[in-house]
Amino acid sequence: MTTTLRPDGAEEAAANDGRTRRWHIMVNGHPVGGLRTTAWPGEGFCPGEISELEVTEGRRRGRGTVAALAAEEVLRSWGCTRVDITVPADAEAGLRLAHALGYVERMRNMIKPLDELPQLPAGLTDRRIGPEQYPAWEQAAVAGYRQDLIDSGLGAAEATAKSEHDHQRALPDGPDTPDTALRQLLDADGNVLGCLWVALRLNSLPDGRPLAWVMLVEVAPEQRGHGHGRTLMRLAERECLAAGVHDLGLNVFSDNGVAVALYESLGYRVTLRRLSKSLL
Repeated sequence: MTTTLRPDGAEEAAANDGRTRRWHIMVNGHPVGGLRTTAWPGEGFCPGEISELEVTEGRRRGRGTVAALAAEEVLRSWGCTRVDITVPADAEAGLRLAHALGYVERMRNMIKPLDELPQLPAGLTDRRIGPEQYPAWEQAAVAGYRQDLIDSGLGAAEATAKSEHDHQRALPDGPDTPDTALRQLLDADGNVLGCLWVALRLNSLPDGRPLAWVMLVEVAPEQRGHGHGRTLMRLAERECLAAGVHDLGLNVFSDNGVAVALYESLGYRVTLRRLSKSLL
């Protein structure tokens, strides 16, 4: 039995100057499923992704494994240096396959439905990050995101390009970008305890409801260990509810055990796992 990939249509352009193609999974010339490969070329690096992998006939015969390995070869031929996959939280078989192929969990998506308006602790207030505070905040936010990406396994060049590109795309109008909450948490003396960035309508859930996303939550280094991270998340929930949004999601790096524990204690639950593998 020979498992191969056959193009399912022409190659197409993907977002952010990428390229993508859908493939049939073939066994002895007979289609038994499909998958998609996508790549985003850049200077000195090229991340890729395998998605939509589904075996529709003859499951548990290793066809998904062979198809994934064939997709990796496609991405190598496209110049990719890393491949990512996304596995739903309840897809245990998919997670086992990913681990068997050498993929390592890098990030988790977590979501919480919002209903009750949380209160901030006494003595703490918040203010908008406006034009005066924005340049210094942006510089620190980009640098911090870059370091997080490096710590999660990305190379320095890819992390630099991704951090700068993602911020420019997400905040095209700086502090005046629509549907964006940029806040600082202050103590009674006006000292900045931390900051928050929420995209209030980043996406939509399957039923059409808007989904907000925590893009950044950061406690000032000298203020850590006092519960301000929890307060900033409560502030994020307040911003969402004030905007009429009742679902809030976030990404967390899987090796950040403190953050994962915080979000779980606040009622956030894992929906997707992001895993990566080097193709070098």
